Amino acid sequence: MSLENTIGQQKSPLSLVEGKGSKLPYRLILSGGGTGGHIFPAIAIANEFKLRHADAQILFVGAKGKMEMTRVPEAGYKIIGLSIAGLQRKFSLSNLLLPFKLIISYYKAKYIVSSFRPHVVIGTGGYASSPVLLAATRKKIPSLIQEQNSYAGLTNKQLSERVQKVCVAYFGMERYFPANKIVFTGNPVRKNMTDATRDKALQFFGLASDRKILLVLGGSLGARTINESVFAGLDKLVDAGLQVIWQTGKLYLDEFRQRTKSMDIRGVMLFDFLRQMEMAYAAADVVVSRAGALAISELCLVAKPSILVPSPNVAEDHQSKNAKALVDVNAALMIPDSKAKENLTDEVLKLIYDDHRCGEFSRNMKVLAKPNATIDIVNEIEKLIRNNE
Repeated sequence: MSLENTIGQQKSPLSLVEGKGSKLPYRLILSGGGTGGHIFPAIAIANEFKLRHADAQILFVGAKGKMEMTRVPEAGYKIIGLSIAGLQRKFSLSNLLLPFKLIISYYKAKYIVSSFRPHVVIGTGGYASSPVLLAATRKKIPSLIQEQNSYAGLTNKQLSERVQKVCVAYFGMERYFPANKIVFTGNPVRKNMTDATRDKALQFFGLASDRKILLVLGGSLGARTINESVFAGLDKLVDAGLQVIWQTGKLYLDEFRQRTKSMDIRGVMLFDFLRQMEMAYAAADVVVSRAGALAISELCLVAKPSILVPSPNVAEDHQSKNAKALVDVNAALMIPDSKAKENLTDEVLKLIYDDHRCGEFSRNMKVLAKPNATIDIVNEIEKLIRNNE
C-alpha cells in the first residue's frame, strides 16, 4: 500500500479544526543535523506534513558547514545555517570560541523563530536544534523532540523538560525523559525504502541474478574501519563469487577507487553516497553497516540480514547499544570496530551462504520494524497544533 493511500485512510487530527479560526498555512521549523541520522528523519517528517498540508511553510535550521546545508535543499526545503559547533574531544582553539558561538546562535535562532512564527518546532538532534528549541520554548511555542537512539543525546535530554512531546524509537526511555511526554513511534525512514523489486534493482546496478550481493554502508559520512575491512578482504569476497555495492562515503571514494584500481574487482561497485537506497536494499542479500539509529530502522523495515559494526566515536557508545537491541533478539550480528578488519570477511561469507540463518534474521528484524513511524510523529505534531488553536 502506498504512503498516500495509507494517509488517506486515516483521520488527520487537524481535519476537525481547519477552517475554524486556524491561521493557515501552517508553519513548521525543523532543526537537526550533523549526520544523516538527524537529517533524514527531519526530512521524512517534513515530507509527510507537506503531503497532508500542501500549502504548509516549512523551514529548516542547521549548522553551517554540516551536511544538512546540502541535503535539505536537495530535498526541496529552505534552510538557514547557524554558526554553531560541538565541543572537540581533543584540545582545540575552537573550543575557546564555543561559548560565543552558542550565544550568537541563540540570538539568531530567537530572531528566526520570532520572524517565522511557527505553529510547531521540531528538533531531531544535533548542534543546531538546541538554540532553536530553547528560543521556541521560551516563546511558549509548542515543541517536539524526536530521539532516534536507545541512548538519548545530550541536547534532547536537556530540552525534554521544556517540550510537550518526545517521540522515541526504543522502550525504556523513561531513564532519560519525563514518562508523561514519551510517545513510542519508532524512527522516520526515507520514503519508498520497500518500493523496489529485486529484478528492478539488479537491472539498475547491472548485477547478475545468480550471484550473492553484499551491500556495504558506512553511514552518510563513510566509515574508515568498514572501508579498510572490506578492502582487506575484497579479493576473498570476489573469489567467493560475491558482488558488492560499496558506499565508501564522500571522504573515502577517491582513495579507495585508487587503491582498487589495479585489482580484479568485477562485480564490485563503489559509490560515495547511495541516493537510490531502495534499489540498494532490494538488491542486497546481506548488509554490512554501522549501527546508527536511522540505519537500524531502515534495516528492520527492509528486513535484511545484517552485520553491524558500531562506531566507537559516538557519545556513550550508543551505536553498540542500538546493535545489541537486535543481537539480543537474534536479528543481527555485531562485530566490534576493533575486530572488524580481522573478522568481517569471514563472518560475511558464513552468513551470506547460510539461507536458514538469513531467513531467521529477516523474520526477527521484521518484528522490530515500525513502518508507520513518520505518520505517527506527524499525528503528534498535528495534535500540538490543534491543542494550541
